[in-house]
Amino acid sequence: MMNDIIADGLTRIRNASMRGLEYTTLIHSTLMENVLKVFKDKGYIEDYKVIEEGNKKFINVSLKYDENGNSVINEVKSISKPGRRVYTGYEDIKKFKNGFGTLVVSTNKGVLANDEAYKLKIGGEVICSIW
Repeated sequence: MMNDIIADGLTRIRNASMRGLEYTTLIHSTLMENVLKVFKDKGYIEDYKVIEEGNKKFINVSLKYDENGNSVINEVKSISKPGRRVYTGYEDIKKFKNGFGTLVVSTNKGVLANDEAYKLKIGGEVICSIW
């Protein structure tokens, strides 16, 4: 049984982008779907689609590459884990990698990118980072 669906999903995205695959399949969770929405809004993935097979759900993720065939994603890393949650205030999430990267933060207003959370002046649990 898998304990951390977010870490598993990020690892599948990382491995598929390193291999140059067109898409990858993740186990569905609402949190993972919200994280992928942030990734899509920031331009790290092309698109994602929820697929139901019987009573199970999966997410197909279309990965994004530049004109040279290199992955747009340089690094994707899980920050909060089931055994160690990481929370931060809005002052500490202003910029990540000098504005080239994105922190995904779970707030009381939903799952947001770090720049949106800073504008709304709300902190929360830092789920992952991507650049």
